[in-house]
Amino acid sequence: MTPEQFRAHAHHLVDWMADYLGDVATLRVTPSAAPGDVRRELPADPPLAGESFERLFADFQRIIMPGMTHWNHPGWFGYFPANHSPPSILAEMITATLGAQCMSWQTSPAATELEQVVMRWLGTMLELPSAFTGVIQDTASTATLVALLSARERAGGGDGAVVYASEERHSSVDKAVKLAGFASDALRLVPTDAAFALRPDALHGMLTADTAAGRRPACIVATVGTTSSTAVDPLAEIAPLAAKHGAWLHVDAAYAGSAAILPERRWILEGVAGADSLVVNPHKWLFTNFDCSAYFVRDVPALLATFSADPAYLRTRHDADVANFRDWGIQLGRRFRALKLWWVIRSYGVDGLRALLRKHIALAAEFRASVEADGRFEVPAPSPFGLVCFRLRAEAGRDEDADPRNRALLDAVNADGRVFLSGTVLGGRFTLRLAVGQLATERTHVELAWNLVRAAADPA
Repeated sequence: MTPEQFRAHAHHLVDWMADYLGDVATLRVTPSAAPGDVRRELPADPPLAGESFERLFADFQRIIMPGMTHWNHPGWFGYFPANHSPPSILAEMITATLGAQCMSWQTSPAATELEQVVMRWLGTMLELPSAFTGVIQDTASTATLVALLSARERAGGGDGAVVYASEERHSSVDKAVKLAGFASDALRLVPTDAAFALRPDALHGMLTADTAAGRRPACIVATVGTTSSTAVDPLAEIAPLAAKHGAWLHVDAAYAGSAAILPERRWILEGVAGADSLVVNPHKWLFTNFDCSAYFVRDVPALLATFSADPAYLRTRHDADVANFRDWGIQLGRRFRALKLWWVIRSYGVDGLRALLRKHIALAAEFRASVEADGRFEVPAPSPFGLVCFRLRAEAGRDEDADPRNRALLDAVNADGRVFLSGTVLGGRFTLRLAVGQLATERTHVELAWNLVRAAADPA
C-alpha cells in the first residue's frame, strides 16, 4: 500500500468512523449472533496472495460488524462503561501511526515525560497526596498484580504471607494472589456490612489472629466501588490497621475512583494517604480508550526493587536521570498511552469532565427514584455513582421463585436490543445492574431502559 493509497483508504475509514459514532444508537447493543457464526464465515487457511484493502473492509462490514457488541452505544448499561471519546480515538490513530516502543526514556523521551506530566495532572485532579507517583498500566488487573508482587517483595517472600480483601472484591484479586506466588490458602475474605463494604472490625480480628498464629500480613486490598454494587470500603479505618501490621495497602478504585475529581465525591478517597498504591481506570469513566489504567504508588523504590531489570542491551547513559517505565511494572514493551489521556483532559477540561460525571450520577439517581417508586422492586444497595442495583421483590411465600423471575426479567429487557443491562448476586440473591456512564447516554435512553424493565415485569 503506497502512501497515497493509504491516504485514500484512511479518509474513507475516518468517514466510516464518524458515521459509526453518529449512528451507533440505531444498532442493536448486542449482536444476535450464535456461537460459531463468525468462524463459519472465515476461511480455515490464510490467503497465499495478498488481497485488496477494499475486500478487507468489505469482509469487516459483512462478517465482523454483525458480531460486534457496541460498548459505546448510548443504551449500554451493562457491567461498567468502557468509554471512549473523539479526542481519545484520534490520539489512538496517532499512536498507531507512530508505532513507538515506549519502554524507556531513550526509546521515546516525549512519551515518558508526557506520561509523567499527565499522571501528575490526574493526581492533582484526584487530590492525591504529593507522595504518590503515577505510571500507566494496561488494566486494573495488572495493577493489582503489580501491587501484590511489590507487597510480597517487601514482606520478604510469600511463605507464611497472607492477603486480605473484601468478600465483594474483584476476581482479579484472586487471580493476582495465585500469580504472585502466595500459598493457595493465603487469601482471607473479610465479611462486609449491610452496604456490602468491608468491615474494619472483622479485618482487625483476622489480622490479630493471623499474627498470633505466626502468619505475616503482606497486603490488604481495599475497594472503592466494588464491581457488583460500587460499595466503598472505609479507607480511613483500614489504613491504620495496615500500618500497624506492616501490610501493603492497595486501593482498587478502577471504576469509581474517577468520581473523586468531583469535590462532592472526594470522601470516597478519605484515608488514601495511608495507602501504598491506588489504581483508577480512565478507560472506564474518563472517556479514554481501553487500555489506560492509572497506577499510583507511594514507595517507588519498593516498586523498582520488585520489577527493575538491567540487561546490558537496555542500558543508556541517561538512566540515572530519567524514569524508565519498563521497570515500573510487568511489561517490557509499552504503548504510548499517555497521549490519549492528555488529549482527553485538554479537550474537555477538568470542568467538562466533572460535568459529564455529574450528569451520569444524576441520571442514575433518577433511575433509582423510578425503581423505588414502583412497589414491585427493591434496591438492595446504595448508589453513590452511576450504578443502580435493583430486583423484583420475592412474592409472598415464594422466595425460591425470585431469582428465576429476575433472570427472566434481565433476559427480556436485553432481548429488545436497544439497551443492555447485566446482573450479579448480592446478599445471595440475583440482582440486576444498570450502569450509566457512556458519553452518548442521555435521559431518553435511561427512560427507555426503565420502560422496558417495567413492561417486562408486568405479569401479562
